[in-house]
Amino acid sequence: MRSTAPESAQSALSAQSRPPAPREESSTDEARVLRALVVLEQLASAGQPYTLSQLSARLHIPKATLLRLIDSLETRGYVIHMPDSRGHDRSIALGPRAAQLALATLANNTFTRSCRVLLRALAETLGETCNLTALDGDRVLYIERVETTEPLRMEMRPGMHVPLHCTASGKLFLSQMTMLERNTLLERLVLTKMTQRTLTTPKALAAELDQLAVRGIGIDNEEFVRGMVAIAVPVREPDNKRVLAALAVHAPTARATLEELLESVERMKQTASKLAPLLQGLSLP
Repeated sequence: MRSTAPESAQSALSAQSRPPAPREESSTDEARVLRALVVLEQLASAGQPYTLSQLSARLHIPKATLLRLIDSLETRGYVIHMPDSRGHDRSIALGPRAAQLALATLANNTFTRSCRVLLRALAETLGETCNLTALDGDRVLYIERVETTEPLRMEMRPGMHVPLHCTASGKLFLSQMTMLERNTLLERLVLTKMTQRTLTTPKALAAELDQLAVRGIGIDNEEFVRGMVAIAVPVREPDNKRVLAALAVHAPTARATLEELLESVERMKQTASKLAPLLQGLSLP
């Protein structure tokens, strides 16, 4: 005998027997998370702040969508707005939580062991403290460090920041930028006088950066701390030669002159080439 149930009831029963349709929210949430990571990766690889328009063009994300995403990232400290030369907050850069995340990534056992082995070998050869640093917005970030065994030394630790304009690593990063990137950054840098030797005028600093760009190194001639000198060489990505980090060594003038440190450049470059594969692919600040 055929069922006489109405078609609507049969449809309802059929619908109940079917598995529920997958939620669209999950795919939307996943896309949102991945988009946020793409934004952070772009800012990390750029080494300079971007305007909303520049970021939108490079990532092919509509401005309205990107603005909402930037607001969420800024609330959580992953990005910050940087003032331009007129004091307007128009540029977007990585924030402090992005640096903390990068440090946590770099602090995993495999990287730390491999990096410290290379830094320790260099420190033992040179007899001075060796540092691995990265560009973090308008400052230099210490990533890893191996101290000298000498009692006279400068106390620093991974996670600390130092200025760009008066440190060997900072001047290296500035000298390796394009002229547009460098000028944009110099416009907003405060050239604080740290010692009697600190370059505090944009013209004097720019002239030295031009010379350092040719030499491919960074120099601190008692400009950050009186009685301390330092040099830095770039750690470059093997394929496109992008500067990933800086390898720096510093020493008190009571133990070494700047000229004596400069004799270590070739040895430092050899270590830098070994550090590059360890850093390649990591999202530094």
